[in-house]
Amino acid sequence: MSERLWTASLRSAPWGAAVTHMMAAALAAVDPAQATIATLRREGEWLLVGERRYDLRAFDRVWLVGAGKAGSAMAQAAAQVLGDRLKSGVVVVKDDGAPLPEIPSVTLMRAAHPTPDERSVLAGQRIATLLAQASERDLVVALISGGGSALLNLPVTGVTLADIQQLTTELLACGAPIGAINTLRKHLDQIKGGGLVRMAAPATLVTLILSDVVGSPLEVIASGPTVADPTTFAEALAVIERYELRNRCPPAILAYLAAGARGDHPETLKPDDPRASKVQNVLIGSNAQAAQAALAAARAAGFHAMLLTTFLEGEAREVGQVLAAIAREIATSHQPLPLPACLIAGGETTVTLRGTGRGGRNQELALSAAIALDGLEHAAVIALATDGGDGPTDAAGAVATGATVRRARALGYDPVDHLRRNDAYPFFAALDDLLRPGPTGTNVNDLVFIVVGC
Repeated sequence: MSERLWTASLRSAPWGAAVTHMMAAALAAVDPAQATIATLRREGEWLLVGERRYDLRAFDRVWLVGAGKAGSAMAQAAAQVLGDRLKSGVVVVKDDGAPLPEIPSVTLMRAAHPTPDERSVLAGQRIATLLAQASERDLVVALISGGGSALLNLPVTGVTLADIQQLTTELLACGAPIGAINTLRKHLDQIKGGGLVRMAAPATLVTLILSDVVGSPLEVIASGPTVADPTTFAEALAVIERYELRNRCPPAILAYLAAGARGDHPETLKPDDPRASKVQNVLIGSNAQAAQAALAAARAAGFHAMLLTTFLEGEAREVGQVLAAIAREIATSHQPLPLPACLIAGGETTVTLRGTGRGGRNQELALSAAIALDGLEHAAVIALATDGGDGPTDAAGAVATGATVRRARALGYDPVDHLRRNDAYPFFAALDDLLRPGPTGTNVNDLVFIVVGC
């Protein structure tokens, strides 16, 4: 993995190899197959899930369902553990061009991300059909990871896939945080917001969850298909108003949400629903784990290192400026760390689209940081999406240094203009400073490294 994270700036920096190793260590720490096997274990006819034990002799059949960017590796591992007790399964993953493994008794399906397509709905229908067979003497194992909201869809009656696609496009452009986006999604889909619990009932349901959400609130990850939902139709309507989407939202969606707020449609699964008592949700991997692995690698490489936060949020270009300011503080006063220093932050920023350029939140963060770092020697801000994909590009992020602006201007690129147009991808491509690891098979938000050397 390390060799796929090299860029021009990392190759030329004395600390470049150490940073690539940090990134690789972070990704390895949240390998979905290893996380699944560490949580789901079998001892004869006993299935151990975290701290709980299930007697497989009490179940007639075991079903496997799931959705998310890490679904392929998780499904392979789960099927290996379940062995001959696995009856059948359906898991949907992102269509990223990566080959799909053959898993006995499990159908792997591809669908689009971040905007759902017809395959997303087909996957929803296939899982609904499978779970319709589940009885009280069945066990359902669900595998949920980031991206599941787009990959698995079953729109409510009266709302079409085209409606969901239009709303998704508007939500991705307006800079809304994932919690607000998923509040809407949960109230427009039969699977999200605990809907999978309703479908699986009266079976016992066990869910392994790989988090791609800041703070790892289980009800938000992939829109919480197996988790009771505290949000309401009224809150979903409030998101429409807060981000001024009423005039850009499909009428069918507005009508459905308004009817739900009046009590004409059933709410999402709530914590007091008795069906929620037959569910075990287990968090198997998160941004914090990846960040801690990167921190250990930084210290082993000789950096004075600190984990700044795993709750990094906000507008990408504004966050980039703040992180560059911290780099300047370290370079100037050696605070909060002496040199050589490495600060690590995890989370996920957002981008409000103002132009028609190409890029992603990590590339935009890096471009903003590059402008603020201009002229600062031996300093860098490196932003990485752990799933290997940043926005609608083949890059996972970018590397910004104090020399980035000078190098770009020598090639005729104006960093301020590219930032104004949300056009970070061609800017960093020209400098050979895009991070391009390819699909990583995991997804635990983003990591940012602030590095200041001697």
